[in-house]
Amino acid sequence: MTVQPPDVPRSPSSRVQMLRLMLVAALVGAAAGLAAVYGIGGLIRNGTSVATDPACGATVEMARRLASHARGEIAALALASAPRRVPDLVFRDGEGKPVRLADFRGRIVLLNLWATWCVPCRKEMPALDALERTLGGPDFTVVAVNIDNRDPEKPRRFLAEIGIQSLRYFEDPSTGVFQELKRAGRAVGLPTSLIVDRQGCELGVLAGPAEWGSEDALSLLRAAIGG
Repeated sequence: MTVQPPDVPRSPSSRVQMLRLMLVAALVGAAAGLAAVYGIGGLIRNGTSVATDPACGATVEMARRLASHARGEIAALALASAPRRVPDLVFRDGEGKPVRLADFRGRIVLLNLWATWCVPCRKEMPALDALERTLGGPDFTVVAVNIDNRDPEKPRRFLAEIGIQSLRYFEDPSTGVFQELKRAGRAVGLPTSLIVDRQGCELGVLAGPAEWGSEDALSLLRAAIGG
């Protein structure tokens, strides 16, 4: 016959400790859920999932020089630590014509993936518009690619309603751009932003929203434009 040990009453302190452990576990689970939805903390920052390219070595040197600018509103920006080339992504412009990331070679590009169902994306859109208005030109541009895949007019209505005027409209309802960056370890949620240098190399990546119209962002991007 198996004898069961008698129940040992837990002390108040042990019960408190157990409650604390349960609370920590719940918080960890909630954080993981947010990471999955918004791309917070889940990005592979120093991994090797993106093919390295020796031709991007100068970009890593530039990233080191820009390190002191990655602060304040863009402190979450992970600057390049290895020479990586960004995939030549394909999407569409506002007229439905195919556009390639390579079409922007010669300019510093802030590539941003967004959707109308992503609340942080909606909040940062005016800042991206302000950034394009301030720095947009032959040396820099914001390429904000919408990946809504249901109502094709919804993102256009949203941009019109909030008064977006400087950003060009780009879309990828197939979500292929997001999936390709996800396979490369550079996108786990929305919004996702990549800074791409003039040669198509990864200069930096940021998971989640940022205040792109801030002086912190302008300082870093002006330094990148200046080389």
